[in-house]
Amino acid sequence: MSHEVDRKRDLRVVAVDIGSVRTGSFAWAAVDAPEGGPLPEALAGYGSDPATAVEAVAEALGRDGRVVLALEAPMAVPVPGDWALLGKGRAGEGNRPWSASAGAGALGTGLVQGAWMLAELGRVVTGLSVTTQVRRWGDGTSDAARLLLVEAFVSGAGKPVATVLGQHAADAEAAARVVAERLAGGGRESDVVCAPHRVFNLLAAQARWAGLDIGEDELGLDVLVVRARPVVR
Repeated sequence: MSHEVDRKRDLRVVAVDIGSVRTGSFAWAAVDAPEGGPLPEALAGYGSDPATAVEAVAEALGRDGRVVLALEAPMAVPVPGDWALLGKGRAGEGNRPWSASAGAGALGTGLVQGAWMLAELGRVVTGLSVTTQVRRWGDGTSDAARLLLVEAFVSGAGKPVATVLGQHAADAEAAARVVAERLAGGGRESDVVCAPHRVFNLLAAQARWAGLDIGEDELGLDVLVVRARPVVR
């Protein structure tokens, strides 16, 4: 990535619209959020393959900034105690539950693409610590995780109009912007939750598979899910 980096920008969000790389359905977008200011109109970067998404995350980690990787696919699922409720949608999903055909397909693809990206990050960033819990990330303490993993939810009313780069690029940008706005503003509330059921945290599972430093308890903790809204142009 060749763009100039403003040293005042202490938060980068790289959002990935999960989809088939082979058919051109994969896209990512990065937003740099300056401390105390509005989000810039221009993106910090964008691309259409997992390798360049990893580069965008690694670049920001190399500057010791706060960094977020957001995957647009179901990344935490409920595991009810009653077998009759298995596959039940999460609170906040509305009529687009994670277990429906579109959500289930994105989940499967997101697992392998997310696992690959996290493994690559572990290869290029030594001793990388990650978390899915906002309170464990970016607070400036020596034991704080360097990378926050979250889920973006781009669907329904949050689906943006396609840009010249295509629908998938528009979805990635919408996700990056809404996650950056939420976290830059200090927000921690999730728009979608597995509660009251037990949680299977798929982001934590991917991070553990990739050999990254993450709390073992996070396998059973909910993730931050941020709903996107259309990009206004």
